[in-house]
Amino acid sequence: RKATMTRLATYIGTKIGGGLEFIASSGALSGAASVQFREQDGHFDSSKYDSYVFKFYYVLPATDSVWPIAQISANDGGAYDTTNGNYHYGGTTDFNGYYLSPVYNMGSATNEYGICGEMELFSPHLSIYTYASVFTIMTSTSAGIVSSINGGHREAQVHLSAAAQNAIKFSFNSGNIESGEIVMFGRVNS
Repeated sequence: RKATMTRLATYIGTKIGGGLEFIASSGALSGAASVQFREQDGHFDSSKYDSYVFKFYYVLPATDSVWPIAQISANDGGAYDTTNGNYHYGGTTDFNGYYLSPVYNMGSATNEYGICGEMELFSPHLSIYTYASVFTIMTSTSAGIVSSINGGHREAQVHLSAAAQNAIKFSFNSGNIESGEIVMFGRVNS
């Protein structure tokens, strides 16, 4: 099932450049294969936003020993780039998506509550490499906090395609999303 916009943002006053404006929410996820945000659904609009911030709230996999990824599309979700090697992060040169997890293997056992955090996608409408900044945290099975890959700092990542991108898909490398919510905000450009 594809997530669609479930509510519209309302604001009072003047938009402030650089501020965040609510765009869409996946709603409460249950058994979804992926969550997609696409231009055709009104989620990407370069006339209003410079970049996009995605907030993850306790996104939990239905399968054990998996990791969350994001993949982007240049044709509004008709096809997502899944090419191993087109996404780079932290010195790793071969990956098939933006890597969202502080650990490779996560699940839904007791004391595993999924990932919380955010990802910012910078200016995907430009015909240059699409950069992202990812910060997530999760609770490990030993009830400890596991922070992002670089000891709690943001992880810089890049998609090596000089094409404008207008859709993003969040999923696990295997299995469905058991529960959680993903919310999309736009960083206002004026």
